[in-house]
Amino acid sequence: MLNLDFSKRVVIKTSEQDWVDSPAAGVRRKLLEREEAERGRATSLVEYKPGASFKTHQHPLGEEIFVLAGVFSDENGDYGAGTYIRNPPGSEHAPFSEQGCKLLVKLHQFQPDDLVSVRINTNTTDWLPGHGGLKVMPLHSHGTEHVALVKWPANEVFKPHRHMGGEEILVLSGEFCDEHGRYPTGTWLRNPHMSTHHPFVDKETVILVKTGHLPI
Repeated sequence: MLNLDFSKRVVIKTSEQDWVDSPAAGVRRKLLEREEAERGRATSLVEYKPGASFKTHQHPLGEEIFVLAGVFSDENGDYGAGTYIRNPPGSEHAPFSEQGCKLLVKLHQFQPDDLVSVRINTNTTDWLPGHGGLKVMPLHSHGTEHVALVKWPANEVFKPHRHMGGEEILVLSGEFCDEHGRYPTGTWLRNPHMSTHHPFVDKETVILVKTGHLPI
């Protein structure tokens, strides 16, 4: 098991991680959290080399994807950088990438009754006003779980706050900061249930955020 003690804070600067080959030729991963080899809960960065593919497989407790670069595809369509995807429990597909791509992939983490299939092109979706100068793009909500993109303008400071059900962040651009450290583009953070922090940024920063989803 890897990083499955949800009472602990986890910070991984993925730019410093090595890629690890997957069972599929031309597909590599950077493991962030993992329950068992090729089964159970997992969060990874995934890279498809041009022409790489996976055979048809099922997602017993769902699959969540954010396309970071390139074009990801399956029999249902092609999804460019900035696409947010949810394949609900019981779904299956045969993914591939003709030109290559990089993804954030989360497996086996859906609530059993979260059955909505989601495809959002964040490049063409409107930002909504958030706290202070923040802009927010909601992507999905179910029960206490909420997923969104958040855009921070330069020199923005957010109020100190507590995370009921935890918080998970992937820094997509810029540099996210709080009193515990500074997190450049590509950093993955997981803050446990009831943790607190006081975030801020020095330069414009975009983060992918999930809250309220960690085991309590």
